[in-house]
Amino acid sequence: MISSVPHVRFGDFLKINLRPVTLASDQDADLVGVKWYGAGPFHREHKSAINIIKKSHFLIRTGDVIYNKLFAWKGSFGIVSPALDGMYVSDKFPTYSLDRTKVDENYLKLYFHYSPLWDQARDMSTGSAALSKFTLNPPKFLELTMPLPSLVEQRGIVAELEKIMRIIEEIREKRISVNNGNGSKFFQKIIDKTIISSQGYQPLSNYLINAPRYGYSGNRDYVENGIAILTLSAVTGFQYQESYKFLPEYLVNSDPSIWLKKNDLLISRSNTPELVGHAAIYSGTPYPCVFPDLIMRINVNEQLVDKKFLHHWLQSSSVRHYIMNNARGTSPTMKKISQKVVQNIPFPSGISLTEQRRIVTHLDHLQAKVDAVKRLQAETEREMKALIPAVLAKAFA
Repeated sequence: MISSVPHVRFGDFLKINLRPVTLASDQDADLVGVKWYGAGPFHREHKSAINIIKKSHFLIRTGDVIYNKLFAWKGSFGIVSPALDGMYVSDKFPTYSLDRTKVDENYLKLYFHYSPLWDQARDMSTGSAALSKFTLNPPKFLELTMPLPSLVEQRGIVAELEKIMRIIEEIREKRISVNNGNGSKFFQKIIDKTIISSQGYQPLSNYLINAPRYGYSGNRDYVENGIAILTLSAVTGFQYQESYKFLPEYLVNSDPSIWLKKNDLLISRSNTPELVGHAAIYSGTPYPCVFPDLIMRINVNEQLVDKKFLHHWLQSSSVRHYIMNNARGTSPTMKKISQKVVQNIPFPSGISLTEQRRIVTHLDHLQAKVDAVKRLQAETEREMKALIPAVLAKAFA
């Protein structure tokens, strides 16, 4: 998009504008950080006066150009938004005034996403990245360069790039909607319409061999290699994910109830209100493997219940409504369900094993189609994201 334009120093359009302040002994402060890869400044935390040891800070204002000296090489650049006006930063975040007669603010924001700029910052930084002391000091920051066409051209570039960014964001939001919202609700509606009992419902305990079993509750000294133990993510989303850590062999006792077997049905007993009670069927890998005490194993009477049928039923709106109404906990963000709650899950009675298996075949077929759509959307998003570096390179190379 740019041809034969000068590359100018940041110092040609930026001027340092530090506003030092000394916080009062009883003064709280809203502190700001700067995200990596051009994502810009954000409200990091509200810190109470008693926890602010160093009282020397700097005030920031809307429109300030800001960067993190320690992570400039990671693209930690941005422009202060109105929402952050009047907040504070430490001396690790120098601020500058932008000469808007030379540079369009949105053009500069886009340039902060351009990875060759981060490479410039890396080359000019000194110290050790391994020790998080790889620093781009203010004099060097002003030596960074940027291609600078006319303001009219800058705004034209911004308009074109923002169109592409909007398309990518729309694709991303639709994929999230399918993965976490609409897609799940769509499949849930299918389950609700497919599994209908003419004989009502009975407690799940009538179809279990024994009460749900908690997993390993001992020491959590994780190591690089050892006995695998699942994390909560393994059952999140009603599809088994190979998410695990390792425990030393000597920590895991010989209690057979905590060791997993292929096709075990697992349910989370603690998570956020939306995720508690999610279930999945263990695929058999990794092996050997144990499950943690935040997950329960459900041992069904397979003469009465097809395990995959129960797994589908646990996703139904009836069960989800029951779980969310019966989960307990003082924290609004973390709830738990007990063995008793799981045992009392309403289960549709009067559906034969043959009919259960027919329903499973039907639902598995539909689930495969939903999964195919998710994969296609994920691939499309990756392809669209790959366009961003190419487009930025075209704009700024």
